[in-house]
This record gives sequence, structure tokens and C-alpha cells, in this order.
Amino acid sequence: MNDIRRTILWVIFGFSMVLLWDQWQIYNGHKATFFQGQPVKTEAAAPVAAKSAASDASVPGSAVVAPAPLPGASDAAALPAPSERFTVSSDVLTLRFDTLGGTLVGSEFLKYNDTADQTKRVTLLDDSKDRIYLAQSGVVSGAVPGAFPTHKTPMTATGARELKDGADSLQIRFESADVGGIKLVKTYTVKRGSYAVAVSHALTNTTGAPIAPQLYLQLVRDGNKPAGESSFYSTFTGPAVYTEAQKYQKVEFADIKKKNATYEKQSTNGYVAMVQHYFASAWILPDGMQRTISLDAVELGGGLADCCYRAAMVAPLEAIAPGATRTVETTVFVGPQEEKMLEALAPGLELVKDYGWLTILAKPLYFLLDYIHSVIKNWGWSIVGLVLLLKIAFYWLNAKAYASMAKMKAVNPKITEMRERLKDNPQQMQQEMMRIYREEKVNPMGGCFPIMVQIPVFIALYWVLLSSVEMRNAPWMGWIHDLSAPDPYYILPLIMTLTTLVQTALNPAPPDPMQAKMMWFMPLAFSVMFFFFPSGLVVYWITNNILSIAQQWLINTRMGVPPQFNLPSFK
Repeated sequence: MNDIRRTILWVIFGFSMVLLWDQWQIYNGHKATFFQGQPVKTEAAAPVAAKSAASDASVPGSAVVAPAPLPGASDAAALPAPSERFTVSSDVLTLRFDTLGGTLVGSEFLKYNDTADQTKRVTLLDDSKDRIYLAQSGVVSGAVPGAFPTHKTPMTATGARELKDGADSLQIRFESADVGGIKLVKTYTVKRGSYAVAVSHALTNTTGAPIAPQLYLQLVRDGNKPAGESSFYSTFTGPAVYTEAQKYQKVEFADIKKKNATYEKQSTNGYVAMVQHYFASAWILPDGMQRTISLDAVELGGGLADCCYRAAMVAPLEAIAPGATRTVETTVFVGPQEEKMLEALAPGLELVKDYGWLTILAKPLYFLLDYIHSVIKNWGWSIVGLVLLLKIAFYWLNAKAYASMAKMKAVNPKITEMRERLKDNPQQMQQEMMRIYREEKVNPMGGCFPIMVQIPVFIALYWVLLSSVEMRNAPWMGWIHDLSAPDPYYILPLIMTLTTLVQTALNPAPPDPMQAKMMWFMPLAFSVMFFFFPSGLVVYWITNNILSIAQQWLINTRMGVPPQFNLPSFK
């Protein structure tokens, strides 16, 4: 019975890991590793095609008031309007603007280095030959037909290009000519220490009649994963929508392309965002403003493939009287997924840091980790401290599990002798086994439940460490200079593998050679993945293993069951 129980548990554990891995891959937009259905595809953006898609993207329609389309794919061959590009710098950001539409076409984070090339800064928004990722806004017609200033309208730019010492903010002002009776003045306010840029849209009616325009805000990007994405763990890349009614809704690129994406399309609050590992962008409108939300793929003419995807909000404005100006204050966020900062910017914005379905457990774990870091000032040791606190919190559950395992180990010689003696009489063997369990007061499943209770907590902690941008470029000790990158010398994964094998050796060895092989194969296969995981995750797992070994050793000794290493025999 004991051997059967162990075999069943290992099979369940192995199959659960396979299912969990497959569902995690699918959940984050990858194709399944084992049980493959239709693969999720993203389109590589050809340089010329991508630029055409970004510049010619028309604004999505509105169910409230259908906006007039902007110049679309059919105009891709037209000569672009003259424009100027320039950069603006703060203490944390370098932003690149285009006077064509006053569009934000580039961003670099001065405090975050590229993992692949430490001499370069992390780039999010981009308009290069390899990448398209833009933040655009403009005006479309509402009740009155006509062309208004859009992200394709030439504008004149004025304002400072660098945040001066002692200054808290700088402003860049883009002004359009009179287009369709509307003059648009778009003002970006970049603040010290902030990744949120306030964007004021001032619309002036230059005609002799009221005009009811619509303001649109959109993020346009290609469907490619960020460079350097690991194939051994996956994170979500794609658009997301947040509304108070439906909360956080992330949408796969593949669903947008198939036109079967599900999300709330009408709201008076929330935001649209583009999310990837560690970083995100978002357009935020003031609460109370009606908006239509749209996610779609940008198509090119001439039989070319799709290259870009768009997340947009269209807000109808009240009629503007002749000569009057209507100003709408919006915010574009372009930055790292620092949870406290995101919470302060807008309701629900912290959810772009995606913990998956265990968010309810992950959020308190992150805040506890952050508190420990505020004391220790080292993220690596903070991980060690958090795992130690969790082990203390679960001490009695673990004690019950290890005590049950110790009892099983103590009676194992009796079980082995009985199995050998009654191997030709299976029915009597089962009866005798149950008798031994009753007399020794041993519950064969007693060691399982306490451990199963803890699994969601440690999976949640795993996601916390995988998702936290604070681990980027964060050193621990010695050769570990970046907890978000794999160990360059594979020392930590080797230690992790060793501790896993020690844990396995401390368990009673099954008499069946096939069971013994399975018992050793699963931990080894699981350990292989950690050679490619971020160092912070490996530190967490090593700490957990060492503390588990110490506790198991202590409990076995107290119960009079001397710890011994049961090495496998593969003869």
C-alpha cells in the first residue's frame, strides 16, 4: 500500500506539473508544450509594412457615435507629411517625439539596462526597422462630418527638451493648424521621477457653428514577443483593458486577429494598455467620461500580412461652441511595473503586473517581500528572508507532514517483510498492511494534505518573483549581479539540483525498481528547467529546499527515526 501510494502521488505530481506548465504556456500566449492544439501565432513586422501600419492606422469605430475614418491602408503609398523628431529627457525617461501628430514614438528607461546588453537602456516605445510600438492621439468627427487633427497632422513643437536641475517638470507643446474647423493643442507634461506623462488636449472651434468632435487615444504595436524572452517560462504580451465593471481583461493577439476577442467595449472609467514582461504602457482618461474601447489588428493593403495590433479608446465630447475651447486631461503611462507606483496612478493599473489566478495570494506576498527589502536593502536576501518567514508560518503543517512520513519510514521494514512474505496472496497482503497501519496508528495519506495546502502559496510566490521588475539588475552576492537573469556559471542551479536530490534521498526508497527510478527522475527533470530560470527564482527554491531538509531531519531525529540517505539502484 505504501509503495502504491508513493507511485500514485509521484504520477499525480508529474502529471500535474505537465498540465500546469501547459496551461501556463497557453495562459501567457504561447502554444502548449505537450498537449498542442492550434499554435498561437504572432506576425513578424516587416520594416516598411510596420511603419505604414503605424502611421496609417485608422481609429476604431464607436457604438455611440461612429467616427469618420482617418486616412487608411489605401493611402499607404502616399508621400508622408514633413515632420521632425526630437528627444526629451527627464531624470528617469528619455522620450522621442514626432511633430507629425505630436506622437510619442520612442522611450528609454534610464534606470533599467537591457539584460542582453548592459551598455544599452531598456527601450519600450519604438519606431525602428525592427520594432513598432507607438502612443498616438487625435480628434475625429462626431455628429458633424469632416477631417480633424489626427496623429497624421503636421504640428509645430515648442518647449524645453531637458529637465533642468531644480525643476519639477517640463512641458512640450504641439499645435496644429486649423483642420476641419478644429485647432488642436497637445501639451505633454513630464514630471521628475515619474513615468506617467500628463497629456492635455485643447480643442478650439474656429468655425461659426457648434462642433461635437471625438478624442481618441491609442497604442499601436507589433505582435512580437520582447527580445530575449525565455522559452522555459512565459509571460503575457499583449493588450489589456480595465473597467470598474469587468475589472482586468487581457486579450491575446491571436484572439484579436480572429476577431473573437472578449472585453468590455463601453465604459465611463478605466484604461487601455499594452503589457509585456516587467514593462507596460497605458492611456488613461478621467473617470466619468464615456468611452468606446476597441482592440483590433491593423491591416495593410496590397495583400500584405497584418503587422500591428491596436488598443484604443474613443471619447465623444460635448459640443464646442464657436470660438470656444474644450480641454481634456489625459495620462499616458510608459514605464516599469512597479506595483506601488501603479496603484497611485489609476485604479486597477497595478494589475498589469500579472500574477495570474493566484493574485489574491501573490499581492500580500509581494508587499511582505517589499517590506523585508526596505529593512535588508538587498533583494536576494529579502527572498531568503521571505521564504524563512513562510516556513515558520507553515512550521506546524510541515511538522505534521514530516511526522507522518517518519512513521511511515519506521514501519516500512515491516511492510517490506510482509510484502515479500505474502507476495503470492495480494488480498491477504492488503489486509495485513491495513492491520499494521491500524496498530502503528499510521495514516498513509497523512503527509500529503499539509504539503498540498502550501502549494498555492509557493506558486504565488513564484509568480511574484517572476513578475517583479525590482529584480532586474538587482545584485545578490558574488557573481550574481542580476536576479532577473540566469546564473551565468550555473552554480545556483547545480546547488538547487543537489538539494532536490538530498530531499529525495531522505524519503524511504520503494522496493520496486521502477518506482525508484520514477522517484528520482521527476526531481531531476524538474531541476533541469532551473538552469534557464532567473537567479531570484532559483534562490527562492534553494532556500525552500534547505529549510525543508533541515526540518525533516529535525523531526525524524526527534521521533527516533534516524535520517538516512536512500540512494537509487538502477540495476
